[in-house]
Amino acid sequence: MPKDGPQPVERELPTDESRDLLGLVRDLVQREIKPVAAEQEAAGVFPRETFRLLSEAGLLGLPYPEEYGGGGQPYQVYLQVLEELAAARLTVGLGTSVHSLACHGLAHFGSKEQRTEWLPDMLGGGLLGAYCLSEPSAGSDAAALRTRAVRDGDSWVLNGTKAWTTHGGVADFYTVLARTGEEGPCGITAFLVPADSEGLSAATPEHKMGLNGSPTAQVHFDGVRVPEARRLGDEGQGFTVALSSLDSGRLGIAACAVGVAQAALDEALAYTTEREQFGRPLADFQGLRFMLADMATRIEAGRALYLAAARRRDAGQQFARQAAMAKLFCTDTAMQVTTDAVQLLGGYGYTTDFPVERYMREAKVLQIVEGTNQIQRMVVARHLAGPESRG
Repeated sequence: MPKDGPQPVERELPTDESRDLLGLVRDLVQREIKPVAAEQEAAGVFPRETFRLLSEAGLLGLPYPEEYGGGGQPYQVYLQVLEELAAARLTVGLGTSVHSLACHGLAHFGSKEQRTEWLPDMLGGGLLGAYCLSEPSAGSDAAALRTRAVRDGDSWVLNGTKAWTTHGGVADFYTVLARTGEEGPCGITAFLVPADSEGLSAATPEHKMGLNGSPTAQVHFDGVRVPEARRLGDEGQGFTVALSSLDSGRLGIAACAVGVAQAALDEALAYTTEREQFGRPLADFQGLRFMLADMATRIEAGRALYLAAARRRDAGQQFARQAAMAKLFCTDTAMQVTTDAVQLLGGYGYTTDFPVERYMREAKVLQIVEGTNQIQRMVVARHLAGPESRG
């Protein structure tokens, strides 16, 4: 192993501009994020100033058009930036992915006027977004949501509760899916709701086993009035908006998972090459070398999978199946690799003196968010064998 520790990941980047961008991200990570990650996560500190810095640097709007204040970067570049951020601190990487998810509905389904008015501040104006789909009784079965929006003149009035909202209570805007019509997916509409809307409130954040710096909370809508101008897409098109957002968002989660796994591998490599037992470095023992080799192989495979899906997206091809595969494989990989990293560090791996125990706790949530891995398997199977029989 090189004397100066694990080396940066060799990136496949399409342009000199994107290579410079990755250099900027790595510098920012080393100066602003990584040095305080463990301390702030232990204390449950939400890194709002970090997100403002990312916004100022143009990193919160990378995959969106430059004409609206975005970075105009291909998705394959944006995802590799996410991976670098998540490797330093998952709260930051996941938060960036969630913000991008919250911007998706406006960017892809909003009118020209809506995009011109609101998107620049969302992408580069220091604002932070959240995405409201899940509910206390509608998680994996998102089409069963109960939050309702009723038309009242030139506005809509929203009532209901959303659950598991990342950035709930700290976001500046919420992309909200609400029922405006019949039961099922065809009766759902999307809205862009400012956080300071009267009647909107957030519950106390959930107490989680990891990702303590990222607030996850229920968001309540009690007669929240939303102008018609803030409806995204057509009435009844909300479920299409949601699925489109999630296809892209799942790639963000896949990239974050690879970042966490890479961080765990780097830590395990550093430890096993320095720690000696029986007069030899741990990394000299074949059983442990094989574990490291398997960890590295899974990470490379996951990275290749999410990048292949991203290139399909960049080329305008269908990528929903590949996104589900990437989310499934990469998050399962993160769980396996972080577990192995704890094992390689032995008793030290189980203490807070080393970050691998945090990586292991954080990896677990990635198998759950934006569609559990059981749901991802259902998505892949439907693409392969068609819808399930209802008989």
